Amino acid sequence: MTAKLGSAATAKALERLSGPTGVTAGLAALSQGGGDPAGTPASVSIRAQNVAADLAERTGPVQYPAVNIYCQRLVNDLKEKFRHFSGKAVLAAEIRHSQDRLDGLETTLQLCADAVAQALDGSRGDWGDGMYYAGGYEVAFGAVKHGGRNFLQSATVTFAVEVSK
Repeated sequence: MTAKLGSAATAKALERLSGPTGVTAGLAALSQGGGDPAGTPASVSIRAQNVAADLAERTGPVQYPAVNIYCQRLVNDLKEKFRHFSGKAVLAAEIRHSQDRLDGLETTLQLCADAVAQALDGSRGDWGDGMYYAGGYEVAFGAVKHGGRNFLQSATVTFAVEVSK
């Protein structure tokens, strides 16, 4: 049952982040709001997958910036008695950006993280199938490493979805 819940929550998050008011629309709105239009990516590759960056690059071409959405953990708090599952699914949207120069790498990654946060803010409420997103998220930025097109940096946006099944 837990594998199905994690996959279902990930699919719901993928719908919201890749939809018409998702990350790509957020990037367009943020670039018009005084950001650097030259450094703003036109689109973002979004998929439901928990894979390390070096492994993803070995399996085929990767478009950057990339957002990988996955379920980190499920917590059955039994808030509602006599339900099979009543708790939360903790999801993560890992944003990776790579380019050949350090200049602008962190700025573009922060812009993408803002776009993910903006898409989550617009997705508050009932997600259907017993899932509800009340809002709130945490963003953690990683250090620049070697990888991708030369330099690679990632940020992880973590958020919880209430589940009652």
